[in-house]
Amino acid sequence: MSVDESRDSGTGPDRPASPAGAPEGLADQARALAEGRVTSTALVRRSLERIEATQPTVNAFRRVRAEAAMAEAAAADRRLAAGERLPLLGVPVAVKDDTDVAGEPTAFGCAGRFPPKEHDAEVVRRLRAAGAVIVGKTNACELGQWPFTEGPAFGDTRNPWNLDHTPGGSSGGSAAAVAAGLVPAALGTDGAGSVRIPAAWSHLIGIKPQRGRISTWPDAEAFQGITGIGPLARTVEDAALLLDVASGNHPGDLHRPPAIAAREAAGRDPGRLRIALSWKPAITFTRKQLHPEVRAAVTEMARTLARLGHFVEEADPDYGLVGLSFVPRATAGVGEWAARVPDSRLLDPRTRESVRMGRLLGGPVLRRARAAERRQQRRIGALFGPYDVLLTPTTATPPPRIGTFAELSGWRTDQAMIAACPYAWPWNVLGWPGVSVPAGFSTDGLPLGAQLLGPAHGEPRLISLAAQLQDDLRWHQHRPAAVV
Repeated sequence: MSVDESRDSGTGPDRPASPAGAPEGLADQARALAEGRVTSTALVRRSLERIEATQPTVNAFRRVRAEAAMAEAAAADRRLAAGERLPLLGVPVAVKDDTDVAGEPTAFGCAGRFPPKEHDAEVVRRLRAAGAVIVGKTNACELGQWPFTEGPAFGDTRNPWNLDHTPGGSSGGSAAAVAAGLVPAALGTDGAGSVRIPAAWSHLIGIKPQRGRISTWPDAEAFQGITGIGPLARTVEDAALLLDVASGNHPGDLHRPPAIAAREAAGRDPGRLRIALSWKPAITFTRKQLHPEVRAAVTEMARTLARLGHFVEEADPDYGLVGLSFVPRATAGVGEWAARVPDSRLLDPRTRESVRMGRLLGGPVLRRARAAERRQQRRIGALFGPYDVLLTPTTATPPPRIGTFAELSGWRTDQAMIAACPYAWPWNVLGWPGVSVPAGFSTDGLPLGAQLLGPAHGEPRLISLAAQLQDDLRWHQHRPAAVV
């Protein structure tokens, strides 16, 4: 079916949860494999068939490891038959195309011929150690800079809820793959909301963990410390399971937070919490306006939290001029990544502008930006004296249409994406955890999201609260219509 023919069927939460009763979620598939109710070969084959069927429409994947994944599934079945048990033994998952997988190139949304990597990234090594089968690498916009997943190197990745719209970015391929049911869960990376934004716009759980929770090795840190790796899944349990499996450090990592038990937190009552509801984004000196349907959806989320027994009131963090620290770190990170590209002439003009900006803001400016982090943590973190959790919209708008940003200049792209997504990026400067949860749909059937934010090492509380909301709102029961 062509993209145009399938668009009407890509809107609305009306697809059955599980064809023929087959296990769909990450935890469900792991349990079914361990109990012998399904084989890895069957699950991986189904995943690959779904990927192939949706590439002309959703276009979630940059690289598909069909032959290798089937061989790994067969090996997993032999291990299962021999009695071996691991958290994800035989389960198909995907990673974003900024993450090294041995034998595959890491292009990170860029055009050109990239050599295959010799070694897995540390996080991929951990996935394999847990028994997961990596079926492929998902699309990302060029060097992860924008909240959409489009580009001449791979085409447009589309939202399974409505193929005329973006699933977000830069982890849009991972979000689209999970939302469309191609894999039960996937990893993305979040440098300014790039896990949480596509989670909101694809009706998923997206966790941005504490900086360093998941190793970014072979980089000691990513994008000057603002970028981390996080899971995307339909349920809190699945996201927490993937977080547990992926977490841990390489000896070369700069950031090594103490371990948490995310899946255990997903099964625990959060207690009665004090929750600050904030509509105020950080200062950016650009125009921003909250869409009324997003405001209504997050207001309803606040009411749900109050009904569940939590204390909720409006209160704003003191962001100060945190953006002055974000820009030097982000543009320096773009420059570091752009230096790896085989042919810089193929980069988007907006990327080349960012590289030039990174050079201008490097050296002393970058060092001052990084040195300001402790002060920013103290100032913004003062909110977590009277409150336990900060609730905000994940984005200010529903997902834009495909092509909205395509022909814009660098400055106008920056203005447009800050207007659409002003709430997520300050937590990347702080290095603290956040969770985006589904907050319903717009009148056009487009997914919306709410963001639960916490202080350092606060993932367990956020995950427990998200699980409580899921038990009440049952958002995981809604699926997009078939998109093949």
